[in-house]
Amino acid sequence: MSSQRKELGDFLMALRQKCEPAAFGFPAGLRRRTQGLRREEVAQLAAISPTWYAWIEQGRDISVSSDVLDRLADSLRMDKTQRAYLFELAGRHDARPARPEHDMPPETLQQLVDGFAYPAYVLGRYWDVLASNPPAQALFGNWLNAGADAEDASDTTPPNLLRFVFLDPAARTLVEDWETRARRLAAEFRADCRTDLDDTNLQQLVDTLAQASPEFARYWKLHDVLERQGGLRGFNHPTRGRLTYQQVTFRLVDQEHLKLVLLTPESA
Repeated sequence: MSSQRKELGDFLMALRQKCEPAAFGFPAGLRRRTQGLRREEVAQLAAISPTWYAWIEQGRDISVSSDVLDRLADSLRMDKTQRAYLFELAGRHDARPARPEHDMPPETLQQLVDGFAYPAYVLGRYWDVLASNPPAQALFGNWLNAGADAEDASDTTPPNLLRFVFLDPAARTLVEDWETRARRLAAEFRADCRTDLDDTNLQQLVDTLAQASPEFARYWKLHDVLERQGGLRGFNHPTRGRLTYQQVTFRLVDQEHLKLVLLTPESA
């Protein structure tokens, strides 16, 4: 028995024993020999055989599908941390990971980036720029204020990094070695949204980019995937000349769909 399978079984057993039967529709009774739910009751809730569930708890060398894990997580009412831990122990991909319970307020995001002296911005789930500081706006130009400067005051669409890079002619001049960077961004975006490929909003964004940008359509079809990494970034600024920065990207622990991007001057 591997230590990981044993941990998976022990984890499920511990959760099961913490569940109050009455809260799950089972009579508490006085004849229960164990605390919490019985194995047979968990199996019933998850629509799997009691024997199969018992084998999982016993850490046997069996393959547990993502669908079964999904039903177990729902049946035992796991929170997002417990659910992620369950799938990690089983070595399975979670097709519908838990979303954050709430989004960080815009004013909080703005305060976050305003605390940095160098360019900083926050990317959302589909790389909308949710907050940016004045140094970032000075570097990237008007596109960061596209939503605020729109003629239609009701248009609150936030600026989007992919739309800028692939659809704004200014990006081809500003971003040094545009073709290499653009191809990498497409690969990073595919990897970043790998759990949301069926999402309607994502599909609409990808379709819009593919129809308007032959380069994006070509790069997307390559199915390249890369983790978003830092490193040297060069820019050809229209008034300040060539600028180089070290880019670092952070993910917020309790808001994993948000990315804080910092650009530090190379000479700093």
